[in-house]
Formats: sequence, C-alpha cells, structure tokens
Amino acid sequence: MKIIKISFLALCLSFSTASADNDPIYKDKTAPIEERVEDLLRRMTLREKVVQLQNRTTSDINNLQGTYNGESFGSAHEMNISAQDAANLYQKIHEYMATQTRLGIPILTSAEGIHGILQNGCTIFPQAIAQGSTFNPELIYQMAEAEAAEARVMGIRQVLSPVLDIARELRWGRVEETFGEDPYLISEMGIHFVRGFQKHGVGCMPKHFVAHGTPTGGLNSASVAGGERELRNLYVYPFARVIKESDPIAIMGCYSAYDGVPMAGSPYYMTDLLRGELSFKGFAYSDWGSIDRLKTFHNAVSTTAEAAKMALTAGMDMDVWDWAYETLQEQVEKGQLDVKYVDRAVRRILTAKFKLGLFDDPYGDPKSVSKVVRNKQHVELAKKIADESAVLLENKNNILPLDMSKYKSIAVIGPNSDHGVAGDYAWVNPEDRECVSLYEGIKNVFGKKITVDQVDGCDWWSQDEKEIINAVVAVEKSDLAIVAVGTRSYWLGRNAKAHKVTSGEGFDLSSLDLPGKQLELLKAIKATGKPLIVVLITGKPLVLSWVKENADAVLVQFYAGEQQGNSMADILVGNVNPSGRLNISFPRSTGNTPCYYNYYPTDREQSFDQGGSLENPAGHYVFEKPYALYNFGYGLSYTDFKYNACTLNDSLFSDTGKLIVNVEVENAGKRAGKEVVQLYVRDMISSVSTPIQQLKAFKKVDIQPGGKTTVSLEVPISELALYNAYMKREVEPGEFEIQVGSSSDRVYFRNKITVK
Repeated sequence: MKIIKISFLALCLSFSTASADNDPIYKDKTAPIEERVEDLLRRMTLREKVVQLQNRTTSDINNLQGTYNGESFGSAHEMNISAQDAANLYQKIHEYMATQTRLGIPILTSAEGIHGILQNGCTIFPQAIAQGSTFNPELIYQMAEAEAAEARVMGIRQVLSPVLDIARELRWGRVEETFGEDPYLISEMGIHFVRGFQKHGVGCMPKHFVAHGTPTGGLNSASVAGGERELRNLYVYPFARVIKESDPIAIMGCYSAYDGVPMAGSPYYMTDLLRGELSFKGFAYSDWGSIDRLKTFHNAVSTTAEAAKMALTAGMDMDVWDWAYETLQEQVEKGQLDVKYVDRAVRRILTAKFKLGLFDDPYGDPKSVSKVVRNKQHVELAKKIADESAVLLENKNNILPLDMSKYKSIAVIGPNSDHGVAGDYAWVNPEDRECVSLYEGIKNVFGKKITVDQVDGCDWWSQDEKEIINAVVAVEKSDLAIVAVGTRSYWLGRNAKAHKVTSGEGFDLSSLDLPGKQLELLKAIKATGKPLIVVLITGKPLVLSWVKENADAVLVQFYAGEQQGNSMADILVGNVNPSGRLNISFPRSTGNTPCYYNYYPTDREQSFDQGGSLENPAGHYVFEKPYALYNFGYGLSYTDFKYNACTLNDSLFSDTGKLIVNVEVENAGKRAGKEVVQLYVRDMISSVSTPIQQLKAFKKVDIQPGGKTTVSLEVPISELALYNAYMKREVEPGEFEIQVGSSSDRVYFRNKITVK
C-alpha cells in the first residue's frame, strides 16, 4: 500500500506539472503581472535570463536566425532604415520571438524619440531645446502622442527619451537635447512627454541618470563636481517628479561620474537613491557602452567581467552596446556572482514588458505606415511647435513684423539661411533637404511679390571670409538683410564629424562666440547701412553682445524641425506672433558663464561692485557686468501685455497647504498673442543658501486684442522645501517672496507669504 500511495502522489505531481506547462500562468492575460513574471522566471534557464539583460539588433530581415539563434533578448534597436522597412523588420522580429524561441518572450523594440522617431521618413519635430522654449507642456504632450502613433505602427515599443539633464554648462554639445536650465520647467516638459507616449503603450526612458549635463569644461562625459545638496536640488529634482508623476517604464544611466563616483557602477545612486528615495519601479538601461567603460574609461575595475558584476549589483539591469553582461553566466556558474542579482534584473525587465502589453500584442501595423507616419496632422503639429518656440529678443522701432509695402527686395544671407538644421538625433543627412530652410520659407510666404536673393557669405565653422564680399554686394542691391547665423548639428550615428558640426553629442565648444567668420559677416552687412534682421538658428545660446547693440531685430530659432523655414517666414511677416520664451539664459561672453538665473545671492549680488565696462573698469567683473545678456523666461511679442492685478488665496500657510495666485493679464495691443505668465519664489531667510528666485509655476495663455484673462497659478507649499544643514528636506518656517511677471527679470508683482 505504501508503494502504491507514493506512486499515486508522483502521478498527481506529474499531472499537475504537465497541466501547468500546457497552460502557463505567464501566458494568461487575466493573471496579475507579478504572478506572470514569477511564473515565467522560474521556467527560465540561466542562459535565458542572461540574454534578457542584453540588447541585440539587426537590419537583415532575412537572417534573424543568424542574429538571435533562437534566443529572446531584452531589447533591440535599428535606426538607419526607412519607417516602412523598420515596420517590416520589427514585424518579423516579433514573430520570430513568439514562434522560434523556447518560451516566446517578446523583445523590447527601441528607438530614439527626442524630437521624432529616429527612422527615416518619420516626422521631424523641433529639437528638445525648442520644445522647452514653447513653455507649453500640453503641446509637448500632443507631440508625444503623435510620435507614439508613428512608433506603434512600426512596432516600436520604447523610446530612449526624454533628456532630463540641466543645461548649466553651455559649452557642452548636448545642450540642444535638454529642455533648458530650470529644474521645474524640465520636470513639467518631461512629465507631459512621458505621459503622452505611455498612454499609447510606448515606454519612455528619461535620461541621463544622474547629473550628466554639467561636465567639467563642457566636455561630454567628463566628471561632474558637486555635493549632495546640489545633486538633489538640481539634478535629481526632474527625475524625482517625472518618476512620481508619470511612472516611466525605464531610466537610462549615464557615462559620467558625480563627485568622483561612476554612476553606472554605483549602488548608492542606482539603488539607494533611484529605487529607495525616488521609488522608481522600472528597469535601468545602460547608456551605450557605459558598463565596459567602468574599465576602459573610469578605471574603476581591471576586467570586463568585474565591470559587469559592478554594474549589475549596483542596479544596472540591461547592458547595451558592449558585451559585458555576456560574462554573467560564467560568473554565476563559478560562484563569483549570486544569481539573485540576475533574477532581480530579469524580473524588472519582464515586468516592463508585461506592463507594455508585449506578451499579449507586440505587433505593429506595417500596412498603416504610409497613413500614420509623417501624416498631414503630424507635420502641422511640427509647424505649430516651431511657431511657439521662436523667441523674439530685439525689435527696434517695431521693424517686425515686416511691412511689405516698404520693401521690393530682400537679401537672405548666412550659412544657415538656405540649410535646414534638424539637430542631433534626427534621421536626416546633411545633404538632405527634409527640413524647410529660411530661404525656402521666405519664398513660400512672399511668393513673387518681392525679389529674394540668397548668399551664404561664409560657412558655419571655418576662418574663410573670402565670400563675405558676395554677401555685401547682395545686400547693397536689396532693401533689407535677413541674416541666419548659428550652429549646425547632425546625428552622431551618421558620421557627423565629417560634416564639421559645431553642436551635438561629442561636439563641445571652447568658445560661445559665433563660430567661424559669422560675426565678421554681420559686421560687414551692418556697414552697408541697410536694415539688419538677425535670425540665430542654433542648438544652444551663443554670445550676442554685438548683435544686441547693432541689429534692428533679433530672433532665436532653436532647431525647429522640418517646418523651421516656413515657421520663421510666417513670424517675420506677422502671420504668426512669436510667443517663445528663453528656457536658457544667454551670456555676455564665454567667460560670463555659467549665467543661469537661479543663482545664490552671494554669487552675483556683490556689495563691492556690480561690474564694469571697457570704458569704465570696475569690479566683479572689471570689464563686464556679471549678469546674463538675456535672462531666463525673456521674450518679446508683437503685442503688449499688461499685468493688472495679482491676488493670493492667503498669506499664512502650513507646510501642507497650497498657494493659489490669480493674475489678471490684458492684451493692450492690436494683435492676438500668447503670453507666458511666470511665478517665482524666493526664500527670504534660510538656514542654507537658496537662490534669489526659483520658477514654481507658469502658464501660457492666448489673449485677443483688448481682451483680459485671469490666470490661476498653483504652488504646493511643499515645493518651498530645502535640504537643511543635515540634509533633511523640510519647509522652514518664515517669509517667502512670491514674484509674478513675464520673465525672471521682469517681475511686476511681489507679495510676501508666511509659512508657520
């Protein structure tokens, strides 16, 4: 009887296991995600787990077996083919993973998406720096939804965006990828970006965690200096808010070190801070090649295997671009690495795949690519974002918008006048004409009403000035000169180095003066006596001190996507009223940097002197004012806005309360326009240094001529917190000044509140 009983039990266990294998929980759509993950994890071999922590990709649709060899990897990317070819490729890859791998684990297909999906033919939206200058988060949400639609039909389910780095080091080439210099503005843009994508099942990956955007000397990937308070007040703040308010599926690490500690191998930053303090639940994705760089770049370890162990145990879940994590299996088998770290990372990656619905429906819709990708609505949205991103800095004697009855001929001059610059991480090649240039836009808008002549005059980088004379001749024959100067940037993945770029990843500037002979070109044109309108087409602020004094009008157009020329032409003639505001301060000189607006009082407000000039040397600095040339939040309009009244809901608050500020704004001009109402806060007395002002709310409103509107701005009192001398975050009791205005240096109302 005993033998029979054991045999019966063994039979029941065998039947139960067979039933589970025939109907695994991980394939049950109705089961909780956590149960599906654990069911799948226990079925996986060590090799199947290790490949989930790696990226593999191919563009060869006919040789998937050669790339994947029956294995399902963590992620894949391919960003050098057309949208249609990408859709076909990913369809086959998804089918391969479902039918040709043992467990049918889907792969997480990825692409860059900072200002358009990085596949040939997709809509090219304005670069991130231009998105930030719109001060319109809702517009960025709409852009993210449009990009998500294009990604979904191609079968792309993750974008390696947005960038949450803070642009305080203007020499850095990647300034253009950021939303600007202010943590609050970056947070608002990032939250809307992530929500817009993830609403449609495309995961986002905010980057670069953390403190990557202020490299020493402006040199990409160089170390970042700072302390714990600066880390949390500035660099961590956007990540904290984006994680809390939009729950991104992943976070990308960075190449750099903070205070000497390489991020990619730091358990303090990647686990204690990211997952402990910030409560991040997704998976961590390495910046490309950053894990092996713990050996080759940081010299933190001596072997690739040690780099892999260091990164994995620190909390870096997926290894991309290098082969470091190929060493993990052997390390586990030899007892050099606890398998629990592999399981932890696999669990996070599988959870993300289940959350995105990849196990149930990973496929795109290749037949719909032509209907969705770069459709009319998306191109119109790209134009709208471009329209709202341009910043009018000078408009002497109201020369703009142009009164076309005054001009019979226009000279369009400059190295960026007949060249559309999309910026880094856009799929276009330098020789492509995918982006409408300023010259093309002017011809589109003006038609045959006037004569338009175009001459470069010089290039955008060299010391060659022999063509300047040709530009001068063209201007002398014309009634007006519109000169487009600035920088150029192309995607690093398409041999940007060969095209003499002056901006973008890996291309940092030692000087913020206009590169090449562009300033000499401007001076020569000014000498003709003809009206001079300068359009700065750029990925970062440059020194405009001479331009400010000598140009009749100055417009900044951060790389504005495929419709940039049409947008700028519409602004010049008044079809569009410019409403962009500076999301990043412009310096007086390279030596005047950093020049961000939210500085400590001790860093600018000196009692000894407020700066001098060449004619009258003084102190702090001897020959120059220590302040920005154009400040954060600044921008002009073709109409005039009046701030009539400002009321607060109270003057006494607890640290859990909410400040509500109502501002009445009137359009006192003759044109409809959009105003950005901005609210700043200053802690009047604090136990540690706090900035002279910090942006804590803003709203963009459209007001008709003669119209009035009341703008309501809300600030949780918790936003007034600081990290005290003991690194405890708290709202200290006392007085705070509430500043309301149209920019950081144009404050119209100042009110005091008290926190008890």
